[in-house]
Amino acid sequence: MTATSDFRTSLTASPDLLRSVFRQHAAGVAVITAAGERPVGFTATSLNSVAAEPPLISFGVGVTSSSWPVISGAEHIGVHILGEHQRELAATFARSGADRFAAPTEWRTGPEGVPVLGGVLAWLVCRVVARVPAADHRIVVAEAVAGDPTGEGRPLVYHQGRFNALRD
Repeated sequence: MTATSDFRTSLTASPDLLRSVFRQHAAGVAVITAAGERPVGFTATSLNSVAAEPPLISFGVGVTSSSWPVISGAEHIGVHILGEHQRELAATFARSGADRFAAPTEWRTGPEGVPVLGGVLAWLVCRVVARVPAADHRIVVAEAVAGDPTGEGRPLVYHQGRFNALRD
C-alpha cells in the first residue's frame, strides 16, 4: 500500500465542502438560552468544553440569529444538553420564527434569571467572559456558575443533517 492509495482527489475548500465534511461529524445537541425582554434560545451543535479550571465552555452563534441581540449583551446564558427524547425540542429551537418558549416547552427561571429548560440530561448557567469575532459568527466563552447533571436518558446527537439517537 502506498501513502496515497487510500486518498481520493481532494476538493478545494468552500462552504459546501465544510458543510459536507461536518455532516460526517456526529455532535451532541444543546440549547443555549438567555433572558431578555422575552427569553431567547437556539439549538447548538458547536458546544465545547474549554477548560476544567476555571470551568469554561464555548459555542458559536451567528450574528444574524434572532437570539444574537440578547446573547450579545447577556451577562449569563443557559446551556442545556438534550436527550434523545427531545428531538422535537431541538427542532423547535432550530426553527426560525418559532415561539420557542410556548407550550409544550417546559422551562423555568433559573439562577441569574436565565431560562432553564425542563427534562434535559444536564444544564449549566454560565457567566459570559468573552465574545470572539469569527466571520459572521461569534464564539462565546463562558464560565459555569451553577448547574445540574442529573437528568436521565441518553444524549441526542446531530449527524448527516438529522437529529439521531445513539445505537448500541
